[in-house]
Amino acid sequence: MIVYSNTKKGYLEDVKDYVEDKIRAGVKEKLNIDIKPGSSEYESWKNSAGAAMSYVMDTDKIPDDAGVAIEYSIPRTKNRVDFVITGLDKDYKEKVVVIELKQWTDIQMSDKDAMVFTRFKYGRSEELHPSYQAWSYATLLRGFNATVYEENIGVEPCAYLHNHVDDNVIHNRFYEDYTKKSPAFCKGDKEKLQDFIAKYVKHGDNKELLYRIDNGEVRPSKDLADSLASMLKGNEEFVMIDDQKIVYETALSLTRKSSSTNKNVLIVEGGPGTGKSVVAVNLLVATTKLGLNSQYVTRNSAPRLVYEQKLTGTLKKSEFSNMFQSTGSYMTTEPNMFDALLVDESHRLTAKSGLYSKGENQILEIIRSSKCSVFFIDEDQRVTLKDIGSKQEIRRHAEALGATVTELSLTSQFRCNGSNGYLAWLDNKLQIRDTANTDLSDINYDFEVFDDPTRLFDTIVDKNMSNDKARMLAGYCWKWISRNEARLRDIEIGDFKATWNLNSDGQAWIIQPGSVSEIGCIHTSQGLEVDYVGVIIGPDLIVRDGKVITDVAKRASTDKSVHGY
Repeated sequence: MIVYSNTKKGYLEDVKDYVEDKIRAGVKEKLNIDIKPGSSEYESWKNSAGAAMSYVMDTDKIPDDAGVAIEYSIPRTKNRVDFVITGLDKDYKEKVVVIELKQWTDIQMSDKDAMVFTRFKYGRSEELHPSYQAWSYATLLRGFNATVYEENIGVEPCAYLHNHVDDNVIHNRFYEDYTKKSPAFCKGDKEKLQDFIAKYVKHGDNKELLYRIDNGEVRPSKDLADSLASMLKGNEEFVMIDDQKIVYETALSLTRKSSSTNKNVLIVEGGPGTGKSVVAVNLLVATTKLGLNSQYVTRNSAPRLVYEQKLTGTLKKSEFSNMFQSTGSYMTTEPNMFDALLVDESHRLTAKSGLYSKGENQILEIIRSSKCSVFFIDEDQRVTLKDIGSKQEIRRHAEALGATVTELSLTSQFRCNGSNGYLAWLDNKLQIRDTANTDLSDINYDFEVFDDPTRLFDTIVDKNMSNDKARMLAGYCWKWISRNEARLRDIEIGDFKATWNLNSDGQAWIIQPGSVSEIGCIHTSQGLEVDYVGVIIGPDLIVRDGKVITDVAKRASTDKSVHGY
């Protein structure tokens, strides 16, 4: 989505007339974000997108009718590209120049890949190298925008640090992999940046390419389960952007530094679709490559069973078990046996492990067993009465075992078409928390309410025709009577009749061909992904006197998650 666009000539005129206010108005109208005048982001529009870039663009080297976009919102994410220039090169091939702008002055090296230290008014902060940032945005644009991908439009990234005097930090050989892909220009490099832009934008396009990109279809994102085999072979399937890369590099650094006398715990908080599982699996691959003893850990067996089926032929069963484990596997493990345990869905951890709940405490057992433990958590996604996973509980056990605790967050949204607005609306509607998103206006997300389960089912079947990535779910309010007799129907609503997922498919039902005709629940779907989902809200979720509440009595007696209520 384009917040601000113009030709080069029009942009230069706008700079004279407070372009920062035009950008602010566009962000409010298109993204429903109100940036206050005087804020750091507003000042960056004034100083970077306005003043600094106007000096660069004010040259005959760049055609007057080249397209200019500011704060371009990348499809499927909440991330925005600072400055975009479009046009045609000398061979009349269509090009997009992506520029990451920074006002930084003081920059110091980090020992983490693609990261540097810089200083803000509140102190020193570890940030992504601007060249990596620009390159990752360009890669996402190539991957997600159908117009860019199918029409082979060239995307050329770079960074411009207009206040920073080059002192061989930003261009240090340590960052060479990224500065080669995405050059960094510093204070005094105006002409070099002009030449870089002019190399790719020799002829203008009068914003035509911007329009086509903005209206291009969004390509389906990769499925983690489908990409696992390739990742384990060392292929880069997911480009980590912004906070994902920061979490990944921090976790890798802590793992390398940890020992039995220097234990570390990293707590990573992130909502739905922020890439927790992608980062966790990438860490598993990286630590395994380094020869470290690490495992990917989940309580819910559905993701592990799906991953195991997807990796059949790539890993032997014993090899899979050495890499993927349940949270209850560490009751009798020797202290510090593992270099890293990567715990996904940590909110699902329980106080007691084992079939008869004879374990001590899953959080304690995991931290005790590993020199470095990484917990990916979203406390809003706890499911059962036994789920105890919380940041407070993890900190308590970490401190008791003498581990140093680090906390980070993931905020970039990769599901729901990148719509944080949809998730905020859902939180507001279900009264999880108050948000400003009281309706679904201006939200780029396909959401529909049905009053007939048959129509919902027919719609999902239709959506499933293209790639077998649509499924049905329901609240666990109907007994699983078909478990041992498949001819029976579990769910009956008027004339609509359906069965829960087949017992023979187990927790991996969601990837079985034809399982669109079955219905899953939270226990067989949490941690997995589809393109479209149809949800039947059962009688356990009700509204009384304007309050959204649950009626546990309406849950199926076969649902063990509410036993003891």
